[in-house]
Amino acid sequence: MEATAASPPPTAPTRNADRTSITTSPSSNHQLHLRFPLRNSKHKNLSLIHNFPHHPSSQLVTPPSNKTEKKNKRTKFASTSHVLPLMDALHFPISIDVYTSLVKECTLSGVPETAIELHTHIKKSAIEPPLPLINRILIMFVSCGLLDDARHVFDSMHVRDFHSWAILFVAYYENSDYGNATDVFRGMLCQLGVMGFPFPPWIWSCLLTVCASTVNVSLGLQVHGCLLKLGACDHVLISSSLIRFYGRFKCSEDANVIFNKAPRHNTLTWTAKIVSGCKERHFSEALGDFKEMGRVGVKKDSFTFSSVLKACGRMQNHGSCGEQVHADTIKLGFDSDSYVQCSLIAMYGRSGLLRDARLVFETTRNERNVDSWNAMLMGYIQNGLYIEAVKFVYQMKAARVHPHESLLDKLRIACGSSTF
Repeated sequence: MEATAASPPPTAPTRNADRTSITTSPSSNHQLHLRFPLRNSKHKNLSLIHNFPHHPSSQLVTPPSNKTEKKNKRTKFASTSHVLPLMDALHFPISIDVYTSLVKECTLSGVPETAIELHTHIKKSAIEPPLPLINRILIMFVSCGLLDDARHVFDSMHVRDFHSWAILFVAYYENSDYGNATDVFRGMLCQLGVMGFPFPPWIWSCLLTVCASTVNVSLGLQVHGCLLKLGACDHVLISSSLIRFYGRFKCSEDANVIFNKAPRHNTLTWTAKIVSGCKERHFSEALGDFKEMGRVGVKKDSFTFSSVLKACGRMQNHGSCGEQVHADTIKLGFDSDSYVQCSLIAMYGRSGLLRDARLVFETTRNERNVDSWNAMLMGYIQNGLYIEAVKFVYQMKAARVHPHESLLDKLRIACGSSTF
């Protein structure tokens, strides 16, 4: 598959950052600093952490450590709904700076009712909100899970800058609404112009992920063509995203060409190459890349380990390879990572080493999650240990963990019973 240079679609959107940070130019007293994911962490996590774990991470809200702190935060965040009636009763004019502070506070609280109340108050006021404040309102609505309200504000804007488009694009991206995300990006290209505006690498990376997730090969090729025109393919984030894109469609030759042309390599590019090899079942090559990472001194992360453990589970002599990788996880301190632990359990289970899988499972007692439970159950089923699997299902029930329905179906068929 060869990428060809092509212009972006000329049509405007018709439908109604991974994690990163952006700062606007100092055009107002309150400089806009965006932190992605935009949605408040107390809502359902919508970030594609397993597909995009490598971008600079900055949580929007740090969870309180004790009940007293939680109570203090609730009191603080409730102040927005108290301030507005008080200032109205005293007939105090509310300045743009005050509104900006209240919007920022509401963004942190993530309370939808307060966000709607504050926006209604701003609309009824005599002020004309400047663009930075409107952008903050967009972030507030997205943080509170009010994506439809954010879209309504966006559609009513007479002037939009890059941040207006980027906020809505990332909101749809984090919500896995890739159709609307694509439309918004097209509209942004139409307004700003692909050659006339320096789009940051992370947004191209997100778009390539959208193309891969929606199997939109044509758009992905156009994006690659644009990046070639811009000379942006040398950036490691974009290189790794292109490798993942081509790996998604099992075009390992194209992925390898991009990898080899990259001026430098880091965890992103090496892990993308390993994942690409696993997609095309080149497991020996993936394990070789993993070893080469260590030889050249490139840092490995949890996603790297999980990807290569998947390869080990599907290779001949996979048990010994997996044990080597397991030793590396212990050496580098990744054995306590829940994502790696789940991958270890799955690898040992696929390799028929149920005793080792169970040993890893038992060591995850404090951090054990539903994926680890299901990986252990899958190991029993894959190896025909159906009595142990049934016993384990009841252990899951006692721990209030629900097995994946697909695993239960396999177990019911194996046991010749529709119920347990």
